[in-house]
Amino acid sequence: MRVLILDGHPDGGRLVSHLLDHYADSLGAGQVERVAVRDLAFDPNMSRGYAVAREWEPDLARLAASLDDCDHLVVAFPLWWGAEPMQLKGLIDRLLLPGFAFRYHRDDPFWDRRLSGRSADVIVTMDTPPWYLRLVYGDPVGRRWRRQILGFCGFRPVRILRLGPTRRGGAARHLGEWEGRVAKLACTADRLRRSYKCPALADRTPLADALTERAS
Repeated sequence: MRVLILDGHPDGGRLVSHLLDHYADSLGAGQVERVAVRDLAFDPNMSRGYAVAREWEPDLARLAASLDDCDHLVVAFPLWWGAEPMQLKGLIDRLLLPGFAFRYHRDDPFWDRRLSGRSADVIVTMDTPPWYLRLVYGDPVGRRWRRQILGFCGFRPVRILRLGPTRRGGAARHLGEWEGRVAKLACTADRLRRSYKCPALADRTPLADALTERAS
């Protein structure tokens, strides 16, 4: 199993990095690649949206190849104002492009999920108690990552681990428990049921053509 681990914290040496260390150490046999979004050289701002076809910078091209090769993706980030940090959001915008991650149909409102055959774990740290996130806010971050981001592109299953509250010593008090939950995800990743893996890069539609199809 090929595992791609994506650290979405803008700063190193934080709780997110520690939990991903624990995830990687708890994995069984397989190939593991780890990437920190903060170390990638790319422009996260889609100032023109899809009006202009912007090709990937070299770091994004390499990450796209790693995403294409992986069987299982792990993403971890802190929850800031209800969502992931800006650079990780920018990475989603720039990396998961039409023609690569998905492709709209010409004659109906549906689309091809071009990253199907891959599973994912999403680890979110937060000041908010997870029960409050679910009951009061409706867990928008979990629903969005499972359905509108990874699920939209074909990842299935997508497991969401919500860890909090981290403030007022919460991280220190619960660290052992959280490490155990992270380890459980890692130890069971190779048993997840996946469909046929679509070779997304090999069949990638040129970006300009994909944007034309999207607009039609």
